[in-house]
Amino acid sequence: MLNNTLNEDDYKEAVRNKYEKEKDGIYSNYLGTPSQANLRDLCWKIFKSGNASEDDLAVYNDFFKFEFDGENENTSPSYTNSFKKLGRFFRRETKPAKIDTINFAAVLVDFEFRPFGKFKKHYTNNQKNAEEENDLRDEIETVQESEIESEEVKNEDSIQIEKLNDERNSWQKENLDKTALFNEEESLIIDHEISKEENISKELDTTQVLKPVELFLGFKDESKERNGYIKWNKWVGIGMLSFLGLLVYYYFAQKNECMQWSGDHYEEVSCDLEIQEIGTYNVAEPLDERIINLRKIQVCDTTTFFKNGEAVIWYTKVNDSVEFFNTHGRHPENKKPLRPVTQYIIDKYVKDRSCKLKKQKINDL
Repeated sequence: MLNNTLNEDDYKEAVRNKYEKEKDGIYSNYLGTPSQANLRDLCWKIFKSGNASEDDLAVYNDFFKFEFDGENENTSPSYTNSFKKLGRFFRRETKPAKIDTINFAAVLVDFEFRPFGKFKKHYTNNQKNAEEENDLRDEIETVQESEIESEEVKNEDSIQIEKLNDERNSWQKENLDKTALFNEEESLIIDHEISKEENISKELDTTQVLKPVELFLGFKDESKERNGYIKWNKWVGIGMLSFLGLLVYYYFAQKNECMQWSGDHYEEVSCDLEIQEIGTYNVAEPLDERIINLRKIQVCDTTTFFKNGEAVIWYTKVNDSVEFFNTHGRHPENKKPLRPVTQYIIDKYVKDRSCKLKKQKINDL
């Protein structure tokens, strides 16, 4: 893969790769064994054909320091020796220091994007177009994901609201049933006392019933004992109902544990914060063990992004920047899905970001 900033080494490698293809092609008798004499003969054949471009003629002039003369084939030792460094270059024995040598080698193997200036311009434009295409694709995917996410959030909110309403109705029904039972028992006691005054023959023996009341309240007068029995039962019922309410509250408080995004990590919080934080990004939400350990992290040019060929850092775009996280999931604030980091993202957003802190370890993520 070519670097973002193209240099002469990229050009040299591209020309050598073209040579590897051409050495078994139509000029294999010259390039299969790139000796000085073979390269000299190939040079004469190419330029003598009259198909050499103005750029190729300029390259010839830069390499030999004189113009090509199609009427006079040069076979002098000094001329032939000039091809020695080209043979070494093709055999990967050396890397010529002068760009003129690489340009001339590109002519011999018919490398399309020659000389170096044309090569650099072509591939730089290609990389720019590729980046713009990737950015456009990201924008399209972001819009599509936002539409899907919006629908998912609505569905999830509806499910949560319905679930909470069911739990609230169940709790109210349970307590209403208990209240009705208590009222029925109290009514039966009162009706029993009224019936006793109207028909003494049907009166139950209250001696045994009022004994615990007498012991507890200390009443001795019969009318006071009856009133004390009713009041005692009433307060016992209210106490039991209050205790039951506390148990129900404790049950739901434990069941509805929540968490809240706090800058770069989640914290466990009381679900009451959800009411206080309406209208902000950092709302309390039901505790989810799958994402409670999600953290936003700072990366730099020495951060380990891959392990065994797999990404261990995730990212998402936020406005004109990129934020990185230690695991997959969704962005805690805008709910965009996190993606595994790619070399393209690293080159574009992290390559020149120097580390001022110690290198991050994968085990700490």
